[in-house]
Amino acid sequence: MEENKGPSGRILAVANQKGGVGKTTTAINLATSLALAGRRVLLVDIDPQANLTSGVGCRGAKAPGGTTYEALVTDAPAEDFVLETQVANLSLIPADRQLTGAEIELVPLPDREQRLRRLLTPLKSRFDSIFIDCPPSLGLLTLNGLVAADAVLIPLHCEYFALEGLAELVQTVRRVRASLNPALDIEGVLLTMCDDRTNLGQSVAREVREFFKEKVFETIIPRNVRLGEAPSHGMPAVIYDAKSRGASAYLALAQEFLARDAA
Repeated sequence: MEENKGPSGRILAVANQKGGVGKTTTAINLATSLALAGRRVLLVDIDPQANLTSGVGCRGAKAPGGTTYEALVTDAPAEDFVLETQVANLSLIPADRQLTGAEIELVPLPDREQRLRRLLTPLKSRFDSIFIDCPPSLGLLTLNGLVAADAVLIPLHCEYFALEGLAELVQTVRRVRASLNPALDIEGVLLTMCDDRTNLGQSVAREVREFFKEKVFETIIPRNVRLGEAPSHGMPAVIYDAKSRGASAYLALAQEFLARDAA
């Protein structure tokens, strides 16, 4: 992939309230693919499961200021929470289980929905892209992600029930746009865990493309065992096995992402 610098500091929330759709896998591998292409990328883990943090080899790691928990509930400078990863050009604001308490502790704080936006705004000039890995819910942490973001990227598992969850997420995006973040856009819908040999996979893909039209990425992420294995080694799949079908798909997605940015 050729180096391609896009607009500075674009923030994308990777969100879907349904779990197991490839959300964290997408955040890790798209961000890493862009970093390998020369983009300066920041990953922000706001999921208490902290799978993104461990998936880039930083399990248990803390920045000088702490993790996203401290970042959200204190007023420390944003730079205090950024870690470098093993991948050149890829930085991380890590999470741990302590973040579970943030859902409750954020409630009485002023501008509770704006805490993440306030944290990330000073960092926009340092990065070409910032990806927020949201929890599989529509709670206060995900709300912070949507309020902080310029757009939302929605990974969608190719199954029937995924369409029901998608409608709910779109409604949430509309509510956030109406009250808290008027500029929030849908960056795109990414079809994941697809088996295009089945009638169901083809049917779901067709319905999603009919509804979202050009918002749906042409790249489709297939079911691939390497995508599941890579996190246990603390490595993005695009580094763990760059020639696997899953890694190749994410590298292609990054090319499509860069082409959209350049258009």
